[in-house]
Amino acid sequence: MSTLMVSVSGIRGIVGDGLYPETLVKYCSAYADFCGKGKIILGRDSRISGDMVRNLVIGTLQAKGNDVIDIGICPTPSVLFNVKKYKAAGGVMLSASHNPNEWNALKLLNRLGEFMTSDENKKMIKIYNNGTGDYKEWNKLGKVTVDDKAIYDHMDAVLAFPFLDIKRMKRRKFRVLLDCVNGAGGWIMPQLLKKLGCEVIELNCEKTGIFPRLPEPIPQNLTRTFAAVKKTNADIGIVVDPDVDRLVLITEKGIPFVEEYTIAQAVKYILNIKKGNVVVNLSTTRAVNDIAASYNCETFLSPVGEANVVKRMKEVKAVIGGEGSGGVIYPKAVFGRDALTGTIITLQHLLEFGKPMSALKSSMPQYYIEKDKIETGKKNPDLVISKLIDKYGSSGKINTEDGLRVDFDDHWVHFRKSNTEPIIRCIVEAKTETNAKEYLKQYFNQIKKM
Repeated sequence: MSTLMVSVSGIRGIVGDGLYPETLVKYCSAYADFCGKGKIILGRDSRISGDMVRNLVIGTLQAKGNDVIDIGICPTPSVLFNVKKYKAAGGVMLSASHNPNEWNALKLLNRLGEFMTSDENKKMIKIYNNGTGDYKEWNKLGKVTVDDKAIYDHMDAVLAFPFLDIKRMKRRKFRVLLDCVNGAGGWIMPQLLKKLGCEVIELNCEKTGIFPRLPEPIPQNLTRTFAAVKKTNADIGIVVDPDVDRLVLITEKGIPFVEEYTIAQAVKYILNIKKGNVVVNLSTTRAVNDIAASYNCETFLSPVGEANVVKRMKEVKAVIGGEGSGGVIYPKAVFGRDALTGTIITLQHLLEFGKPMSALKSSMPQYYIEKDKIETGKKNPDLVISKLIDKYGSSGKINTEDGLRVDFDDHWVHFRKSNTEPIIRCIVEAKTETNAKEYLKQYFNQIKKM
């Protein structure tokens, strides 16, 4: 069965098993028709298949008559930044994000330097389905230019945040254990930290493009990183995924700060500077709501997905937003998840807080999240979700924008079906780890009986 996954997040699959050359050409052609005339910014992460995919994408865009500005190996947010800088018609990032080595993907942006909205994605898929074979003649092909400074323009933009006190940061000289999983972060994160006067201990920052572990920055994949933070007496551990849009933090004790709290602490810091609305997705910790409320600010929830968070942020004019997976969206430089922006906010927050990372974590509302998935087998996941809505519609505050989220006084639960597998993902958050696990178990038992 093909691994190809087509969604608002892009075109993703295993190279040679779903993500074939002809697949890339057809989708790139449809994307070029969607963008129309103009420049297209192209970047990629470091994975081995990136060069092959890049060549196919550049050739296709040229054949459609689009000029391509190749910014090389870079973070996804660097592509977003440069679409705006160049006033381009669009941007393509070649990265399967946290997926393993064998995967790759086309992440597609609109002319605003943001991920395509659901409506824009539907428009492009319609173009794809109607055929995209009109290529230009030999003398009307697009041209290719290389901008090897584009990644540093993005870095300079986040270093220019007005709240950042670089002189004080350099005096503090944080000792940072940095893990880039040999992804695109190795090309920029050490330089960013050194610009802030940090002493950087590099782990998995080699420019090989081969991930030494499963690249998703979740605790079970980071045991070696946790140990390294403690062994090296680092003040903080910073982990990014292969395309540098997710940021995960580790305390000086070698203990996870917990990816949900990356956005929570960022919200706390930014609201202290400027009050305003906050947007997070439906699967994000309630700690964000509590923090916003403490500043008399409101939290709005969106469906899961960066494009959905950005859309809601624009609707409510939010000052900050993000996702519990370690995604910080502070739109001063990039209107999307950006680990460079998240790093700047985190280190300035820690500097002003004046105590260790573990104390910063303890200073915030404490919740525990449990996440798991259950196979539905022959049961229709949509029907299961529908039955859950019927069951809980009157028993708590519900949101059905993306599956079902139910809020109770002592916990919340979010049920989401997978678009690619017969499974339902279930996320539960409660005040204690024991309660969260117990609630998760209860919900799984209910689903099995449906």
